[in-house]
Amino acid sequence: MNTLSHANSPVSDRNNRRLTALLVVLVLASCHGASTTVDVGRSTSMNMISPSFRDGQIPKDFTCDGANKSPQLKWSEPPASAKSLALIVSDPDAPIGTFVHWVLYNVPAGKRELDEAVPTKGELADGSRQGQNDFGQTGYGGPCPPRGSTHRYFFELYALDAPLKLPAEATRKQLEHAMQGHILARGELIARYGR
Repeated sequence: MNTLSHANSPVSDRNNRRLTALLVVLVLASCHGASTTVDVGRSTSMNMISPSFRDGQIPKDFTCDGANKSPQLKWSEPPASAKSLALIVSDPDAPIGTFVHWVLYNVPAGKRELDEAVPTKGELADGSRQGQNDFGQTGYGGPCPPRGSTHRYFFELYALDAPLKLPAEATRKQLEHAMQGHILARGELIARYGR
């Protein structure tokens, strides 16, 4: 059999595509610490920044060593069809596995920022709802890595095509499940804090 014609066969091409897709998934998972199971499908991207951070570092005020208040966040315009926004903040470097610091959803799609020190209660004045973090509390819980270590904190923002039918104090897992099939765009900000 001609080796060249065998290498270019439809079966070989299909296997090569499958292998390439698998490698892409593995590379993405290793880059993100496999920290999320949300299928973003064909979503577009949004830019996100925090005026509260300095050179990618989280100041003490926004951690368990300071005031433990949430940072200011700003983002670019989501797709016009967006009906709500959701935010997940997590630490993939935690010794016990990915640790969730903030779950926020049903943020009005017209918002372009969150102020510092969002109140730590289930329902906010604008209709946004906050879930449970892995400290067992509602709202934001700041970075608190073990002494002698520096961790990465992923701020992941999602633009959704509908408000979510989730009560206040939902978990990250419940939010991720509810978002499936509704994600229009995604933004990510990574910052660090060490003790």
